Amino acid sequence: MHDHQRPAYLDPERPVEERVTDLLGRMTLREKAGQLFHTANTLGPGGTLLTTPDEANGVRTAEELVLERGLTHFNILGGDDPQEIAHWHNEIQELAASTRLGIPVTVSTDPRHGMFSTPAAGQAIERLSRWPEHTGIGAIGDPALAEAYGDVVRREYLALGIRVALGPMADLFTDPRWSRGYGTFGEDPVTVSAMTAAFIRGLRGPGEGLGPSSVAAMVKHFPGGGPQLGGEDAHDPRHREQVYPGGLARLHQLPFDAAFRAGATQVMTYYGMPVGVPGWEEVGFAFNRPVVTDLLRGHHRFDGIVCTDWNVVESTMLEGDVFDAHGYGLEHLSPAERLARALDAGVDQFGGDDCTGLVLDLVDAGRITEARIDLSVRRLLREKFRLGLFENRRVDAAAAATSVGTEPLRRAGREAQRRSLTLLKNAELPASVRGKGPLLPLREGTRVYTEGLAAEALAGYAEPAAAPEDAEVALLRLHAPYQNRGGTLDEWFHGGDLRFPAETEEHVRAVAAVVPTVVLVYLERPAVLTAVAGSAHALVGDYGAEDDALLDVVFGRSAPRGRLPFDLPSSMQAVEDSREDVPFDTAAPLYRCGHGLAYAPESASAR
Repeated sequence: MHDHQRPAYLDPERPVEERVTDLLGRMTLREKAGQLFHTANTLGPGGTLLTTPDEANGVRTAEELVLERGLTHFNILGGDDPQEIAHWHNEIQELAASTRLGIPVTVSTDPRHGMFSTPAAGQAIERLSRWPEHTGIGAIGDPALAEAYGDVVRREYLALGIRVALGPMADLFTDPRWSRGYGTFGEDPVTVSAMTAAFIRGLRGPGEGLGPSSVAAMVKHFPGGGPQLGGEDAHDPRHREQVYPGGLARLHQLPFDAAFRAGATQVMTYYGMPVGVPGWEEVGFAFNRPVVTDLLRGHHRFDGIVCTDWNVVESTMLEGDVFDAHGYGLEHLSPAERLARALDAGVDQFGGDDCTGLVLDLVDAGRITEARIDLSVRRLLREKFRLGLFENRRVDAAAAATSVGTEPLRRAGREAQRRSLTLLKNAELPASVRGKGPLLPLREGTRVYTEGLAAEALAGYAEPAAAPEDAEVALLRLHAPYQNRGGTLDEWFHGGDLRFPAETEEHVRAVAAVVPTVVLVYLERPAVLTAVAGSAHALVGDYGAEDDALLDVVFGRSAPRGRLPFDLPSSMQAVEDSREDVPFDTAAPLYRCGHGLAYAPESASAR
């Protein structure tokens, strides 16, 4: 029996579409406009709501955004304490509940579980379970593991009140220079498609569709962000262009096909401005009607939420610097005109922006109809009802402290780190520290000289040596190179040359001339390892791993099982000569995608 005194949208027994229609019919245009924006909000001290604007991140106070502008979608920034994040969630939900219609907030986040952390693309939390970056999941290559990982993310996010994952990245890592590649599942379209679909299934959880125990995936960056001109990233307005010299625009959509089949309900477009693609406009994807309406809505039959990447309408402040509106190809238009163009293209929501007044102005001027606004608001409200947000407005903040980062979940993340590690080279030595044969795995108790590993990490594995001359083996840990070319974005998005500085290559050569040397390299990007590999006696690649995970493989407690998720180029010239949109296009790569050596079972279990 329905309670006829209660609004239909608050009755959980009614069908979702009936609830959506009832709520939409009660909303003012201002309240509808608030749904169209999905901006950032920063966690205050102790999990409080900020009462003054956080200029470092260009955000307004929560009260202004919720009470005055009517926003109900927020990407949470900051926070490393689970209980404080959960408390912040409850505070902002209470604020939303005080509004006329009490529409609950949808909280989203960039990735939180990896090893690499940047305020603009994902802030890792050490209190959660820690996993390799998604290239490491691609190196494992097991869809069951990718789904299990998605399920862990789902459970930990639910405890914090986070209901939308801004990911996964379904982009193909076809240009090794691209700074966002570490967030992809690699270069191979088949592997990327399988891992993307499996991860989304894990986020969705049990059942056929989204439900109260699901985290929605906002798969990105349609129609594939990998082929940026020169391998640069479109976060930087100097690098707007996305190019397809190999004519493979369709190839980059294959992982999105898999994502849609897996039930993805949200999509983020990228900043890039395609150049030279027949039928596509040479404007940013958020404003590109042939891409959003004709391709995504039409060809792919996607009827979910389409959200832009952050700040394509108005400029903002980012760590004290101006982050210009990324309305590529439409810089000459006003913010209102850009917003209208995106709505015309088929976009539902604007990431980062909060300019609700422009929506009111556009409708008042007759440029956009209220019916067009309703179309997007209906999609956005439908997602809230499907996620059960109206019935589950609070989380248990005290329980969050104990239900995330539990020992079983940490063990699972650590095991994924180990499984992803890729043994690239393992030279046969006439008289190695293990006797005749391959250098790795090392015997425990070996005298080891280290650089780049925490000194205390060796305890229980090896005897530390103060210099290469005093050691039986050297362990050198390197980070794939990048250039800081001046600016905040260069620190957050690692681009530029893939070659190690000459002094780094010479140092590895000098150490290896003294003692057998193992180089451990974090492959955030596919580094040019030709000189390093030529000097090192053994070479291990990782995609985000803690020291003990690396040492477990070096000392044979775990066997290396990862396979390269991308080609490793042999030279920077080969990279520069390759085509941005074509996978496996660098000439004579040093190591091919799928390469990975193994230990014999008896070696891996040796102590």
